[in-house]
Amino acid sequence: MTQTVKNTILFAIIALMIIYTGFAQSWNSALLIVAMGLISSIMALGVNLQWGFAGLFNVGIMGFVALGGLAAVLVSMPPTEGAWTTGGFAIIGALLLGAGTVVAAVMLMKRMAPGIARTLAVIAVLVVGFFVFRALLDPAVEAVEAINPAQSGYLGGLGLPVLISWPVGGLFAAGAAWLIGKTALGLRSDYLAIATLGIAEIIIAVLKNEDWMSRGVKNVIGLPRPVPYEIDLQNSASFVERAAGFGFDPVEASTLWVKLLYIALFAVVLLILLWMSQRALHSPWGRMLRAIRDNEVAAEAMGKDVTARHLQVFILGSAICGIAGAMMTTMDSQLTPGTYQPLRFTFLIWVMVIVGGSGNNFGAILGGFLIWFLWVQVEPMGLWLMNLITAGMSEGSALKAHLIESAAHMRLLTMGIVLLLVLRFSPRGLIPER
Repeated sequence: MTQTVKNTILFAIIALMIIYTGFAQSWNSALLIVAMGLISSIMALGVNLQWGFAGLFNVGIMGFVALGGLAAVLVSMPPTEGAWTTGGFAIIGALLLGAGTVVAAVMLMKRMAPGIARTLAVIAVLVVGFFVFRALLDPAVEAVEAINPAQSGYLGGLGLPVLISWPVGGLFAAGAAWLIGKTALGLRSDYLAIATLGIAEIIIAVLKNEDWMSRGVKNVIGLPRPVPYEIDLQNSASFVERAAGFGFDPVEASTLWVKLLYIALFAVVLLILLWMSQRALHSPWGRMLRAIRDNEVAAEAMGKDVTARHLQVFILGSAICGIAGAMMTTMDSQLTPGTYQPLRFTFLIWVMVIVGGSGNNFGAILGGFLIWFLWVQVEPMGLWLMNLITAGMSEGSALKAHLIESAAHMRLLTMGIVLLLVLRFSPRGLIPER
């Protein structure tokens, strides 16, 4: 069996499982799996670019995805009335002052001779800058957050079309990746992993606590959409008439139509990124990255700038994750910082890449769909299995109650089993690198 036939069969099996879900459960569930599978595949492509191409171990995926979600808010939401005049400009001024303080400290470190005088000067600049920064920032933040805190309490966004936020999310993530890469890419891989994990947690902490920027844990809801809201379709006489003509209830028809539109948009983005990734993989740049991944010492001996190439691919992979984060927040129509968890947005993406096939773009896509399908469907399947196992037990049985309650843990168990099976029988993934 050729590799192409095998790959086609694997994708066909995933498609059949999704179609079965549509018949057995609902087409809403099946289409949601497709939509989230597309987003997960895009995230897996970004991680595959970093790990599969260059061997960079990034465990801060959650932070880059969250920055994409923040971009959706800052770009598409309308500005809060009175927020900028009340304290917005003062907040921007304070942030610029803080950045200027850091730059001034760095310049002193470079220009002054080492010694006690340089140390004292740097400390003085940082301390004075910090207190001035807080003196400007704190009153401005309080003023902004006091504006209708139940519904707004933040600066708002630019009121631009939400589709613009997708590339902007990529830029946000790329900027953060540049800062991380300039600091950490000279370190060993384990230190890079620790640095990316820590910075991802810092990003989430900022989103949760800086209410003036993204409402924190109060969440931003009602983001503009590139497709209609379901309620608007249900209130449209022409749409209701067309839905009735096809034998659909207007509520079900609206949810199906919205998901189909999102799937079309996400599929276009995935195809563009896949085409670019394939071109990069087979280009001299891609071959150089794989040579560096396989033997950094030999690549450096041949005159390759390993750190610069690592920085490039780290930025590109993170930008792809940022785009996916903006897409997901757009579909959810809300930003909820509390939902960003390492298990969902880091560990699960890594499982997708490893199971699908590290170093193979089509493997990353296959892993994205397969693992997301299992993540969604294993819990109801586990509940069915536990009900079947405990069918003969009495209703008051403590063991029966325990087993049924344990069905919620089937997700983690299944992910571990799938990962172990693939590593045992296909160590290079279902679609290995060629």
